[in-house]
Amino acid sequence: MKQGAQGSPGTPAAAPVPAQQRPADGEECGRERDAAVPGAARGEHTHGERPVPEQRAAVQRSSVRGQILDALRTALVTGELKPGEVYSAPVLGERFGVSATPVREAMQQLAQEGAVEVVPNRGFRVVERGARERAELAEVRALIEVPVMLRLARTVPAERWAGLRPLAEETVRAAASGCPATYAESDRAFHRALLALAGNEQLVRIAEDLHRRSQWSPVRRDRAELVADATEHLALLDALAAGDVDVVRGLAGEHFAGTS
Repeated sequence: MKQGAQGSPGTPAAAPVPAQQRPADGEECGRERDAAVPGAARGEHTHGERPVPEQRAAVQRSSVRGQILDALRTALVTGELKPGEVYSAPVLGERFGVSATPVREAMQQLAQEGAVEVVPNRGFRVVERGARERAELAEVRALIEVPVMLRLARTVPAERWAGLRPLAEETVRAAASGCPATYAESDRAFHRALLALAGNEQLVRIAEDLHRRSQWSPVRRDRAELVADATEHLALLDALAAGDVDVVRGLAGEHFAGTS
């Protein structure tokens, strides 16, 4: 997907992005990362923009695009990149200490994933994901993952499930931190490891893509909701180890319903 060229002087600039506010839970969320995003950006037109006052350590030049992509994905989960707002590659690049090019490439990848859309001559707008789309993503995830879980409950020995318990317990610790980005990462790790037992790499890849998309939601869940969601992983794991298909079906259904 191509980024538009710099606009003419008559092209209106994007509206200023309001100052970002971190949720009460997980105030330290993401501070240790190199990947904070600027509090304001007005699109690709950078003339007249205030310089970013706070400077972070520059991103390492190796795998710059990948680091920026990870940073932007984290910002989507935490809400630092706000739905409906337009962000420019040059200003984000200044924030990261890199040129606009790797930022633009990362944003184009996010556009392919449906997280942002290109706004010609201005930058990238974060997609506003409504309740219907979130419900559709949850339904598709359930259609893919639940049948796999039921099959695995019948075929995978209990000792194999024991190897997933540390990952399930990590989701609980991550949820207790109150940081949505930390929880999102551990949540994906648990589901990825569970589905990997099916031995189908394409399945794992598709399911993780859907999972990641479902995490880019304007609805912010508080610490209690994250912990409740994570605790379901432990109950689901116990049912899988016991081979109790009916319980697995019920727990999995509730788990995916809670993500919409």
